[in-house]
Amino acid sequence: MNVIGQRIKKLREEKGITQENMALQLDVTQSNYGRLEKDDRRLNVVKLIKIVRILDVNIMYLFNEVMGDGQKAESANFNNTNKEVYDILVESLRSEIQHLKDEVNFLRVIVRS
Repeated sequence: MNVIGQRIKKLREEKGITQENMALQLDVTQSNYGRLEKDDRRLNVVKLIKIVRILDVNIMYLFNEVMGDGQKAESANFNNTNKEVYDILVESLRSEIQHLKDEVNFLRVIVRS
């Protein structure tokens, strides 16, 4: 079951954002974005972060139960959580980039030998 994709679609529709607009902001085609809503296995960290920012929603909403009206008052706390998650994900991506740069440099040395 594609719970995350369903939640993304619901939020997108509630905010009046078209699939075309989401696709444009995510730098993918509309058909690729449509498949993303139907198959959340296509999500990656970068897309997920962009989607959360575009929809202005807490990342926890996509992975947990739907927040009720009483929980919406706690959105300031959720924003802090979002920032923490973003920071962790960004650091992870930076680490991965550095690792890939190291691999490229290593391969350059091998090719030159």
